[in-house]
Amino acid sequence: MNPSFQIRAYTVCVVFVAILSVLSWRVINIQLVDRQQYASTGQRAFQRTEALPAIRGMIVDRRDEVIAKSIPVATLYIDKNHLNNPNLAALALAHQEAITSGDWHELDPSERRARVRAMRGEILANHDPESITARHLAYAVATLARPLGMRREELRGRIENSRGVWVPIARDLPEDIAERIRDAIDTHWLQGFEFENSIKRWYTAPDLATHLVGFTGEVETTCEQGKTRYEQKGRFGIEAAMEEFLAGRDGWRRHQRDIRGLIIPGDADSLMPPRPGLNVRLTLDMGIQAIVEEELDAALEEYKAERGTIIMLDAENGDVLAMASRPHFDLNRRHNIAANGFNYAIQAIYEPGSTFKIIAAAGALDAGLVTRNTSIFCNHGLLHEGHIRVPDHHPYGHLSVEEVIQKSSNIGSYKLARQLGPRRFFDYTHAFGFGSRSGIQLGGESRGIARNSGNAVDFSRVSYGYAISVTPLQMAAAYNAIANEGKLMKPRIVDSLVANDGTVVETFPSEVNARPVKPATADTLLSIMETVTQEGGTATRAAVPGFRVAGKTGTARKHNPDGGGYLANSYTVSFAGIMPAQEPAFTCVVVIDDPRTTEVRRYGGTIAAPVFANIASRVATRMNLQPTEPVPESENEEDPTPIATTQ
Repeated sequence: MNPSFQIRAYTVCVVFVAILSVLSWRVINIQLVDRQQYASTGQRAFQRTEALPAIRGMIVDRRDEVIAKSIPVATLYIDKNHLNNPNLAALALAHQEAITSGDWHELDPSERRARVRAMRGEILANHDPESITARHLAYAVATLARPLGMRREELRGRIENSRGVWVPIARDLPEDIAERIRDAIDTHWLQGFEFENSIKRWYTAPDLATHLVGFTGEVETTCEQGKTRYEQKGRFGIEAAMEEFLAGRDGWRRHQRDIRGLIIPGDADSLMPPRPGLNVRLTLDMGIQAIVEEELDAALEEYKAERGTIIMLDAENGDVLAMASRPHFDLNRRHNIAANGFNYAIQAIYEPGSTFKIIAAAGALDAGLVTRNTSIFCNHGLLHEGHIRVPDHHPYGHLSVEEVIQKSSNIGSYKLARQLGPRRFFDYTHAFGFGSRSGIQLGGESRGIARNSGNAVDFSRVSYGYAISVTPLQMAAAYNAIANEGKLMKPRIVDSLVANDGTVVETFPSEVNARPVKPATADTLLSIMETVTQEGGTATRAAVPGFRVAGKTGTARKHNPDGGGYLANSYTVSFAGIMPAQEPAFTCVVVIDDPRTTEVRRYGGTIAAPVFANIASRVATRMNLQPTEPVPESENEEDPTPIATTQ
């Protein structure tokens, strides 16, 4: 045999064996080493994962009245990989032709599937891919346009002009409409259309407690298949503060398609059910909230103001019974959120004026420096000591401590604060919660400004409510401490977390933030504040027939944010009231910012006080409070011939 031939044959054999060895090794490697990887890759090519969104927990009031709930909705997507696949599109066209045959209704499901597959083969053999996908698209548009509430041109335009692989073409479809469209897709074997279940938040009373309840927003995420999803996340108010409890945990469901593109049943691990969120029970009473909102709107309209707030706290435990701020917005529509989303109740800081005078009186009484009957000389309307100048609205001579509060004397309040001295005065100021956040479970709360500058002029002005900035909630909590035997309660808005079966999962107990004054001091001050609403006081219009009312008025000129100093004709008027005075049930603070009315003089006693009276009388009925005082005859009997009066 020719040696060269032997060498060439040997070389060919070696090369052939080497190639086979490499291929064998690769086969072994694929089968044993990379088996799981390739199996997973192949499985993913025919697998789809559908998110099962968790039902977000409800928000309810203290009486379990629903405030916010979740509604199941769906988003219809197009999957362009399937929509533009002629092998899949031919299935729908084959089904379209098959159902016109005379014996279609006599076939069982397996026979129908066999016929559709056979006809699909004929369609693929006799038509080019572009015409198949075009006919399928026209068929799908004609089938789905009406259920989606669209014109055919509109639906086709959305599909053809969309970018990406997974594209939403209809969002927030109600459950009944989505089910109708699902049936149409399944019945007509349409390809390339998939649903993503989601949740839409709905507010039953969208114009009540808007800043407190808050709202959710959509967060856009992209899954591994490139599909865009929209998840609801709390953005504001309780919705944001309690997000971790309300949200729950999403689940998923997987399904697979065979090589022909038909859905096949999943295995035992193809479903993880979602876990619903917990319901949040608030301390809010929506009946009281409605009263407060109505009266606030009426007051702003009557007194020509745009901003204001009303806060009502349970006197015993600091529970927020109602909290309303203006301007506001509709929770479902959410127009003008940027302009109206400011929560005046907890974010606005303002100089309170005379409502702050209780701090000087409380401190002096608590320290034993004065009694309610201690006489204070009020300098006949003007105190001038060096750089310190304290004017009064009336030339008072000697007033008792009780009369200082009843008449709202600036000079009397300053002299009470001066007896304490700046250090002790600011200690009491801080003990009542000013200069610190209250800790309410709402984001964005302001702390206000309550600092001792060391300047004697500033100290004199702080004593009667200037040169200090507070929030309406701080003022409500401070007055509530007087109503609650000197205990400054943390304002509580969340009562508990409740599962869907009614089980209470967690409660949020009342907390005492501080004890600024002794119980006896609080009782004395409460009694003194009763005189404010009686004849001779500054808030006779806050009186409620049949009940004893304690409170304090406040009128402060508005600071000029541009040039410094104060605006010539702008005021913040307020009233802080407690009722019934002998056994307090609630504390209510009314703040009206910059009323422009010319019908009445712009004081806390003429604007904010009557708003309190209207609210308190209605809330007393709501809370079933029984009158303890004689009701004037004019309040008991309706005069059939009213006589016009002037004021």
